[in-house]
This record gives sequence, structure tokens and C-alpha cells, in this order.
Amino acid sequence: MPTLLGVDVGGTFTDLVYYDGRDLRIYKLLSTKANPATALLQGMAALAVAPGTVVSHGTTVATNAVLEHRGAVTALITTAGFRDVLAIGRQTRPSLYRLTFAPRWLPVPEDLRFEVVERVAADGQVLIPLDEDAVAAVLDAIVAAGAEALAVCLLFAFANPVHEQKIGRLAAQRGLSVSLSSTILPEFREFERTATTVLNAYVSPLMTRYLDALEEGLAGHPLWIMQSSGGILDAATARREAVRTLLSGPAAGVAGAFHIARLAGYDHIITFDMGGTSTDVSLADGAIRRTTEGSIEGWPVRVPMLDIHTVGAGGGSIAWIDTAGVLRVGPASAGSEPGPACYGRGGRHFTVTDANLLLGRLDPSHFLGGRMRLDRDAAEAAARPLAARLGLSLVDLAEGVVRIADAAMEQAIRVISVARGFDPRRFTLVPFGGAGPMHALTLAAALGIGRVLVPRHPGVLSALGLILADFTVDASHTVMRPLDAMTADELQAALVPLLSQVRQALAEQGFTAAAMAVEPALDLRYRGQSFELTVAAADCDPAAAAARFHAAHRQRYGYARPEAPVELVNVRVTGRGLRAKPELPTIAPATSPDPRPAQVGETWLRAAGAWLAAAVYERPRLRAGHHLLGPALVVQEDATTVLLPGWQAQVDPWGHLVITPNS
Repeated sequence: MPTLLGVDVGGTFTDLVYYDGRDLRIYKLLSTKANPATALLQGMAALAVAPGTVVSHGTTVATNAVLEHRGAVTALITTAGFRDVLAIGRQTRPSLYRLTFAPRWLPVPEDLRFEVVERVAADGQVLIPLDEDAVAAVLDAIVAAGAEALAVCLLFAFANPVHEQKIGRLAAQRGLSVSLSSTILPEFREFERTATTVLNAYVSPLMTRYLDALEEGLAGHPLWIMQSSGGILDAATARREAVRTLLSGPAAGVAGAFHIARLAGYDHIITFDMGGTSTDVSLADGAIRRTTEGSIEGWPVRVPMLDIHTVGAGGGSIAWIDTAGVLRVGPASAGSEPGPACYGRGGRHFTVTDANLLLGRLDPSHFLGGRMRLDRDAAEAAARPLAARLGLSLVDLAEGVVRIADAAMEQAIRVISVARGFDPRRFTLVPFGGAGPMHALTLAAALGIGRVLVPRHPGVLSALGLILADFTVDASHTVMRPLDAMTADELQAALVPLLSQVRQALAEQGFTAAAMAVEPALDLRYRGQSFELTVAAADCDPAAAAARFHAAHRQRYGYARPEAPVELVNVRVTGRGLRAKPELPTIAPATSPDPRPAQVGETWLRAAGAWLAAAVYERPRLRAGHHLLGPALVVQEDATTVLLPGWQAQVDPWGHLVITPNS
């Protein structure tokens, strides 16, 4: 079994999980915003990572470049008459009843959008050949304008990419970083294909520079990158197709949560990842759910990604008062520099973490394994101006901040459960991230969830997910045919090129046929609908695929129309290179259920409007079979679990806390 390292770089903390061939070791440190690789390399030094260890990395480089509008200067080439596709979009109103709204940010300004004369028909036939002399003039203008990256999105290039490929070769000769829509997203829908390709061009140069510097610092460690779909890809592909990493960190957390939950016997889960900057939630109904309808900054991203919903509520979310005098929380975050006020690094804003400290939900002496002592006086100083303006005590303010954050996170869970036809009471809540286990029981109570599974290492679960994830390759192509008019052989023929493509890509990474798994799928819709649902197609049986589609439609929308014709829009194949995974260690059994051998103190915890005496347990001292009663705190290096009154926790053989209401 090779040595493995998972590294998740977040907005506040950088998390590392190291498997040395025998044991798992964890490390958590503050992120370095100026250069995220600095904290990564510091953590590797602290863990004394062995030479040649495979590094699986979750990164926010692409995400932050889009959110902060600091990507590369990017140009766009389209078919003549289509240069404004990006600006026009779908004309969807961001707020239905608002009469005016700010124009959308455009990653490509108007003066960097160019046209070329060419035309390919919907069936791939070339109607108007590409004029290479005219293309050369356009590329000269792009270089003269100072563009570093180029997105090429020609009409019907997904049916025949010959013109895009010619432009790509000419652009590469001029030193431009080129993204072709026929490579990034060979599917129909002009706006979505253009937006996805443009975002890839916008972030790829930054990703390339980051990975170049990181690989130099890694000095020979193989580097793989987490993509939004929950699988790993190689660094070279991440450079070319950086758009696939926009949900890199959150995807790793979902993958890790599902793995440990299934191992513990639960495969219907809701994941709740509360970090320093945001909260990410997802639902797995026996399997991790994926989508191709993601978005960022209002732009569609049509590459495969896990179905994750994000809200701006994290431990570092800043409390503030709006113009109407109402207390608000987030989405702005204190990050790691300077961080929440209680970090003692110069932060002056009152955050959710500061509120938790004032409510006794954090033990100042046990934060980050004792390597960082929290400053209660600094938290109180940050709270006083807000409390004075609102006429509240510091405790009332702290309770209000936590309730507001909890309300935002509860609504996020309802979006991915109730709003999609799932009853959250049927699921186990899996909280992780540095702040997730502090808020989990409040959310579980509000949603009627009767079981909460807190992983053994919740604060670094995304990093753990990185060493558990498989190498993944995705391929897709638009077909647009009536499903009931296709035979099984025709369906198989549509999938064969994609099957060959992903198998070849996996073989190039060293995976043998025995270590490959391929998963064909179909995007289907009722004729006349605008959007599709994706269903499995392993049997290549059109009738069986249609039946799966009817069932999926009923689940998602509450009805099905078995009598209506079904249309095949896209075919997809996901190929997985199966990696050897470390066996998660179990812990020693307790001699009795009494957890007092793990108790390291007592504190006062604010719950249900009162101060309650609460035991403080050290997580590494807990043994399988220990039984804890709330109120209590369970402290460890990477997170704190708040056990509220009326709840009880059982330690399972893997060291997870299985929390249920008192019977």
C-alpha cells in the first residue's frame, strides 16, 4: 500500500491527512492567502511526509479566481453573429420582482469578443469553410490587446470540431492559453457551452502557475487534483481543464463523508460541511448525487459535479447591521488573515466563531490541539459595538448570531432535501468541517433528523476524502434522438467512442483493465421539455432507460408521463481508475460505557436560554462503547462537538460519534 497525503486548502484552514502505510495522521494549520502552497508545504514538513508520497490536493484557486474576478485577461472567438451570446445569456432575471438590477459581471469584456466567418451545420457538415487568413488577423488583434487566454466557441462545434481545432493550433503558436468548447463541453446549448469554456480559459493560466510552483515545491511527489465530480484527475489535465476544479474542496468532503458513513452502516445521509467561510450541504440517497447544472457567480458550469448547495455561513462569517438596523451574518468572512477576533491576530469583526466562544461552545485551551489559545477578551471587544447598537447583552448578541447562521444552514439543507422530494427525517446527518459538529444538533432538531454521525476526524474530512477518492474521467456528447426509435445496438454504438476515450485516458495514467470501472449514462427528457435528467445506461436497453427516467422524473417533480415520448439528449460515460484505499483503523473497546476516563474538565455551556454545567471530553481518549450524555463538549485537534441537553452519543468501533435523542 503506497503512502498517501490528502490536502484540502480552505479559506481559513489548510487540512492534511497522511497515511504512512500503517496509520492515519492529521494536521491542521491556518491557510496562507498570498500563496496557498506555503501552508501546504509547512503541513507536509510537520508530518514528515515520506519521499514519493502521492499528494491528492483539493484547491480553491479556480473558485476564488472567479469569485474575486481576478482571472486571466481572456478573449473569445465565436461564429459570426454570435459574439454577444455571453452577454445575452438566457435573459433570466436574477430577482423576479426587482425592476432594476446591476448588470452581470462578464469574464470577457466587449472589446475582447471577436467573430470569424465559418459555419457548421447541426449534423456536422461544413457549410462555410474557415478563412485562416482572417483568423490570423483576429489572433493578432487578441495578442495586441494583451489577452493571455482564449476561449473558442463556434456554432455546432460539438458536431464537428475541425474549425475550432484549426483556430486552436494557430492560437497556441502565438503563446495563448487556448480552451476549445469541443474539448471542454462537446454538448449543445450555445450559452452554457460558451460560459463553461470561457470560465475554463479565465482560470486555467492561474491554475497552471499555481500547479507549476506547487510541483516545484513538492520536489518529486506525484500530484493529483480533486475535481468537482468527486474524483481525482492528474495535474496536467487540471491545467488544461481547470473549470473541472471549481468545487474541488467541497466535493472531497462529500466523498469522504459518504465513505465513512457507508462503512458505519448508513448510506442515506445529508452531509453538512461548515468551514471557516461557507457551508456546503449535499444529499446521498444510497449513492452520491451528481449534476451537470452547477453555477458560479451566476454563470452556468456544465461539467459533471457533485450536487452541492453552498451558503455564505461559516465560522468566520462576520456579523453586521444593515441599513434597516437588522442583525445580519455573512456572507463576508474574516478568513485566516486576520481571522475571527478570538484568534488574537488583529481581527476586529465579530464572527460566528466568536459567538460560539462566548456561548461556551468552544474551549479556549483545547482549540487546534492546544496550539492556538482563543482570546475571549478580544471576542467580547468585537461584540460590544454591535451589542450597544442593538441594545443587547453580549450573550444575547452571540445567541442571535448563532441562530441567524443556523437558519441559513437549515434552509440550505431544505433546498437539497424537502425541495427535491426527500424527507430529511429518513436521513442521517453527517456534520464535518471545523464548525459543523458545533451546530449539527440544532439543525437536526429543526429538521426532525433523529441520528447524527460525527466522523472521527470531522475537521479534516475533506482531506481524508482526497485519499479515498478514485481517479475519474468524464466524457459526453450530444445525440438528440427519440429514445423509443433507437435499438440497443444503436445506443451501444453511441456510447462506444466515449467508452474508448475514457478507457484510454485511464490506461495513460497506469490503470489496468481490472482497475477500471465505467459507468455509461443518458441525459433524457420528455419531448418538448427544456432540461434533462441523467439515468444509468449500463445495460444499453432503451426501454429500461426510459423506465428509470420515468421513476427519476416522479422523484424529482412529483409526476411521470409514461405515455409521452422520451428524447435522448446526451450520452455520458464516467470512467474510474480504482485506487488502493487505506483501511480506516478501529479503536480499542471501552471496559465500560462510563466515559469519565476521557473527561478532561468541565465548562459552562449556554443552551436553551440557560447556562448549564457541561463535561469536557477529549476525543482521542474515547473508546468504542463509551456512552455520553449532553450537555457536553467533545474536543479534539480539528473540531469541537457540542452535545446538547436531550441528546446522547455512542462511540462506534471506528471512533465516530453516533448521536441520537435521549429515549
